[in-house]
Amino acid sequence: MIMRQDFSNVTDEQLAQLFPILLEQHNPEWKEYFLKEKDYLESIFGDVIVRISHVGSSAVDGLIAKPTVDILIEVKEDTDILSITETMLDAGYVVNTPESDIIMYLKGYTPKGFRGQAVHIHVRYRGDWGELYFRDYLNTHTEVAAEYVELKLILKDQYQHDRDGYTQAKGEFVKKYTDLARKEYGGRYQP
Repeated sequence: MIMRQDFSNVTDEQLAQLFPILLEQHNPEWKEYFLKEKDYLESIFGDVIVRISHVGSSAVDGLIAKPTVDILIEVKEDTDILSITETMLDAGYVVNTPESDIIMYLKGYTPKGFRGQAVHIHVRYRGDWGELYFRDYLNTHTEVAAEYVELKLILKDQYQHDRDGYTQAKGEFVKKYTDLARKEYGGRYQP
């Protein structure tokens, strides 16, 4: 993990306390924030962006969500991630390198906890990403979205200070409906 903000003296247990699972009623300002962030990201990434999408629960109308704007940026194969990363670090983003992304930029995380709007920017090469299908499915199947809210509320209490556990516990539900969405939408996001 590469960071400008110093989390080196913070234990995993302290991080769990600093950044608990929070759920809020849907906030229409999340979409506005996405659009603002999209403009900024386009100015930094330029023409290497293949597609930029608002994903995650904050992208689903009316859905209770973590107050985090998740953004998926798909880039060309020859993208110079190092120079982009320097610019993002200078702008105050924290950098992470999870398994599923080339790189991930975070905003709103400080050594004192959340500050401002939390943002997760996932950078990947163009692909047929499940997050796009799952978002679309929840937006068009309100009964499934309601089930998802119920699951999230139950899991929030069980995993309030275990973000990885919370995500893993939702995994079966997310996979089931992502698979159904892929069947229903017929590969709409294939390159």
